[in-house]
Amino acid sequence: MLTSLHIKNFALIDRLDIDFTSGFSVITGETGTGKSVLLGAISMLLGERSDARQVREGTDKCVVEGHFDISSLALEKFFEENELEYDAVECIVRRELSATGRGRYFVNDTPVSAALLKELGCKLIDIHSQHKNLLLGNKNYQLNVLDVLADDEQQLLEYRTLFRSYDANRKELQRVKEQAAAIKSDEEWLRYQLEEIEGAAFGEDEQEQLEQESVRLTHAEEIQSALYGAILSIDNEEKSMLQSLRDAALSLGKIAQHYPQADALAERLESNYIELKDCCSDLRRSLESNSFTPGRLEQVDARLALMYDLFKKHRVDSIGELLSLAADYRARLDLITGGDDTIAELERLCAKQRKELLSMCDKLTALRKKASQTLAEKISAILVTLGMPMIRFEVEFGTTADFTTSGTDVVKFLFSANSISPLQPLADVASGGEMARVMLALKSIIAEFTDMPTLIFDEIDTGISGILAERMGRLMQQMGSMNRQVISITHLPQVAALGGNHYKVCKSEGDGGTRTSIVQLSGEERTREIAQMMSGEELTESALDAARTLLAKR
Repeated sequence: MLTSLHIKNFALIDRLDIDFTSGFSVITGETGTGKSVLLGAISMLLGERSDARQVREGTDKCVVEGHFDISSLALEKFFEENELEYDAVECIVRRELSATGRGRYFVNDTPVSAALLKELGCKLIDIHSQHKNLLLGNKNYQLNVLDVLADDEQQLLEYRTLFRSYDANRKELQRVKEQAAAIKSDEEWLRYQLEEIEGAAFGEDEQEQLEQESVRLTHAEEIQSALYGAILSIDNEEKSMLQSLRDAALSLGKIAQHYPQADALAERLESNYIELKDCCSDLRRSLESNSFTPGRLEQVDARLALMYDLFKKHRVDSIGELLSLAADYRARLDLITGGDDTIAELERLCAKQRKELLSMCDKLTALRKKASQTLAEKISAILVTLGMPMIRFEVEFGTTADFTTSGTDVVKFLFSANSISPLQPLADVASGGEMARVMLALKSIIAEFTDMPTLIFDEIDTGISGILAERMGRLMQQMGSMNRQVISITHLPQVAALGGNHYKVCKSEGDGGTRTSIVQLSGEERTREIAQMMSGEELTESALDAARTLLAKR
């Protein structure tokens, strides 16, 4: 529950510190004093959207801090999963908003995201304002109410886990089908392109080899002439360079014993002779290998022409890119044959999951229908005490065309305030006062099935008066006695008198401008406040007596 609230520089509030207790408390105050500002600060603390206009004019930032007793809540796992410091008794939530609109969020002095703060806030306080009565017309809200009463959280979790898998597989199946259909429409074209590339049968290094061979064949006569000339220059019958080197080496060898230097020179000449002989052998082999084959140049140039044509057609620059393109064509064609297998497997999986989901949905529907009977009985009993003796309430079930995140159920709350009018959708026929009473009844029923520690009602009793106002107050008082904190912002003295604690919001003018403050009332102060709520501007003795009577009934 909320044990204390500290506000600084929020709208009309320059500084406010207030403590709260468990049970039923009420907040009163004249219209325009700032009750909505107080509620806005609490909403901001819980992660609701905010903007720089909420920062008090002339200040740098506003701060809202709430201290919560969480000893009755099982939040340890939540804190561990989000790596937050856990205190089994107290949780401190703080939100700061700068004049530039930049916000910061803290839980037990640890910075957190806005989303995390909101998730935690939903576990701490439930704020019900007048506009939330519109939720009664929302089919998702109505279904959520049944789920709370059905206590089907585990079943829903299992269903949603399978639904997410089914939905992903269904989308993948659709994607594969569309891809296969698109490929099949291009199958003939793909096969032609692939056959053309594969028919050419290019090797990865063939381009370089062919280009080199083309150059060599184009200059074949020139190459052969040069090679033959080099051979003749080294070794011919008339003048052989090889024989000359050999003769020179032999001549030097004859004088080696008389002239030692000649031996070294002879070895060098012999080495040159061997090297030159090897070179001559290589020249002869090159001459033989470069023999000109008639028609070979035309073959090479034709092969290169085919290669360049395919490059241009497929907008690539190399055989490697052309072969990669062929691999892509082949893979796309494989999808036509292999895609059918994939489609069949996905269809089998989706059918299996769909069958399991239908079974889960049947179980959820059974739990919800049972809960709807409990809801109808309880809400009817409560609304009878709230001035609707002929109330009729039912839950109508329908089915969606396909699975949703909540199953296949569509529910509609049907309502009639008398025995004559037919049952119709609640949001279509209930008046504002009736909607308020129905919502309060729902909240009290939900409170039995959840551990929400704090409920705040913002003028839920608008449009109600007299004995009905007291009965609504009694219902909130009863909710507050269930180890729960209930706070009601009210304009009705019948409700205000039933609060175990009474706070008054006041507005004052001073040098610093308009300020909103809140004080806790007791004794005669509280009597006068309730009397003022009944008599208006002039405080009468009869109003004071009536206020004392109301307080005595509490």
